[in-house]
Amino acid sequence: MKKTTDFKILIFLLLIGIKGYSQELNREGKANNKPNVVIIYTDDLGYGDLSSYGNPTLHTPELDKMATQGMKLSQFYVAAPVCTPSRAALLTGAYPKRVGLEKGVLFPSSKTGLNPEEKTIAEILKEKDYATACIGKWHLGYQEKFLPINQGFDIFYGIPFSNDMSRKEQDIYGNKNYKWQLPLMSQKDTIELDPNQQYLTKRLTHKAVDFIKKNKSTPFFLYLAHPMPHIPLYASEKFQNTSVRGKYGDTVEEIDWSVGEVLKTLKKYDLERNTLVIFTSDNGPWKVFKTDGGSAGPLRGGKGTTWEGGTRVPCIAWWPGKIPSGSFQTKVITNMDLLPTIANLCGANLPKKDIDGVDVSSALFGEKQNEESKPFLYYSSRGELQGIRKGKYKLLIIEDDTFLFDLESDISEAYNISESLPEKIIELKKIMTELDANLNLNKREVGKI
Repeated sequence: MKKTTDFKILIFLLLIGIKGYSQELNREGKANNKPNVVIIYTDDLGYGDLSSYGNPTLHTPELDKMATQGMKLSQFYVAAPVCTPSRAALLTGAYPKRVGLEKGVLFPSSKTGLNPEEKTIAEILKEKDYATACIGKWHLGYQEKFLPINQGFDIFYGIPFSNDMSRKEQDIYGNKNYKWQLPLMSQKDTIELDPNQQYLTKRLTHKAVDFIKKNKSTPFFLYLAHPMPHIPLYASEKFQNTSVRGKYGDTVEEIDWSVGEVLKTLKKYDLERNTLVIFTSDNGPWKVFKTDGGSAGPLRGGKGTTWEGGTRVPCIAWWPGKIPSGSFQTKVITNMDLLPTIANLCGANLPKKDIDGVDVSSALFGEKQNEESKPFLYYSSRGELQGIRKGKYKLLIIEDDTFLFDLESDISEAYNISESLPEKIIELKKIMTELDANLNLNKREVGKI
């Protein structure tokens, strides 16, 4: 009788152990196989618009906490200083010129978009059985063939272009002849026209949280692309008139709340040690709107320019247990590097067509701090080649003016040293021209209807 009882106890203990191991495997095992990926992409947020990046009046506690628990990147660049080409670069890992989307932003009347033949982050992850969602602003083509659901995303909920491309908003600016209304879309269907943007950040956040909840047991990719703080600025009642920075501050601080909700949800379902989260912006601040635009902090220029303030943006990477907490990365990293990095981490195949990004996972994990990055090309908002960054030097040629800066000593581009280093200008111009010529030679067709 005692032997039978002992045997039952043994079986019971084994079952408890197996259950515990199974739960632990669910929490930790996926981290070694298929990590989740979240990219939070804001619109027109400047390098100086977060308190963790030195802003003295904007209060962003959730992003500050994210930086404390993860890594702050001090030299993160986007491949264009305006929306459409920047987003094309992010999702394809290629310079906008390579995929034919370098010439400014798309409008509701545009007949082009991201070519469906291009492979996005979502598409390479779909091949590894990821659930995928694009929630927020798309801006890579309005027609059905260009929508996220035809670029690897299972779910699209958001707006197809910028939040000012609306008859309602343009009327406020005095443009009485604008005919387009802003659609809020679900998949390919318009569910509202000119939605109340006061609640847009909140609605998109709730959709993002719901997507995480529904896919907590399977690997997922969430692309949460906030339409703001692009003009026009809106915030829900809880955040209105709460920031000393005015409407811009109210808007950014609600986005900060949104980031907190996403991270809180990941922690609630024990997903934080199996999820890479990247927070960044599509380009620098829209400074022509003065205090209704953002801040580039110590950087020169802003949106639409190839000064540092146009393409160098805040970026925070978070992955507890993988990315060292409280770390700081000074390596030059670009938004094009995210696709090959994610592909490596998730065991996905790179696109067969040429891309320009490189895997920077070792840099995110705090390694290879001193390894020099690939040269980075600066293209204007209309796609013209204007400069190159190689090592600490930046060459910029705007019309008839030539600038050379040592960005390690002169982050603000205040001191043009071109006259003292003519050999460096010759060297950089040669590299810049050769790289651009290669892009022109291998440029692919933009999507057309």
